[in-house]
Amino acid sequence: MSSVAVIDYGMGNLHSIAKALQHAASHCRVTVTDDPATIMAAERVVFPGVGSIGDCMDALKLRGLVPVLAEVVRSRPLLGICLGMQALLDDSEENGMTACLGIVPGHVRRFSAPLSDPRGNLLKIPHMGWNQVIQSRPHPLWAGIPDRSRFYFVHSYYACPNRVGDVAATTSYPEPFAAAIASGNLFAVQFHPEKSQAAGLRLLANFLDWNPKD
Repeated sequence: MSSVAVIDYGMGNLHSIAKALQHAASHCRVTVTDDPATIMAAERVVFPGVGSIGDCMDALKLRGLVPVLAEVVRSRPLLGICLGMQALLDDSEENGMTACLGIVPGHVRRFSAPLSDPRGNLLKIPHMGWNQVIQSRPHPLWAGIPDRSRFYFVHSYYACPNRVGDVAATTSYPEPFAAAIASGNLFAVQFHPEKSQAAGLRLLANFLDWNPKD
């Protein structure tokens, strides 16, 4: 039985993520943990999160997880979700500019009010609810997921990778932004697959079967 560790650093609905992973692939053993040794022993790692990037970075440092994440992304599949995606970049405008993990070159920006759709209707911040995800390039995690499938979002900040090739999907609100990034062993999404019904469960199942070396 393969193993997946869900990183618990005190931020995120970890029960929902763990339950969705188990539902997506019953052949995997899912462990929610903040123990570096347990995380490093897992074959795959999920890095979730909600809330403030400043609190996220403080919690990761407190638990000694910053070097663990750097090693994980070099050696095995890592799935970042929501704040876990944003934390992978160099820095964020949130909390008066916060230094992040620097694993993916780029920055995290805040949606600038006022926002309006093409018809002139005002758009709320945070971006909350279902939206289309446009796949930028093929990737094993998109297997069986039709292009422009809808996923569930909740966020006020968005990732801006420096390298166009790192963008695996975009979503518009109202301008396009990176909804997914991918590089080597890393795949990360701004949306919540655990809240995205069939498409989200399929993405989680694809991650649990993904071997970047193939």
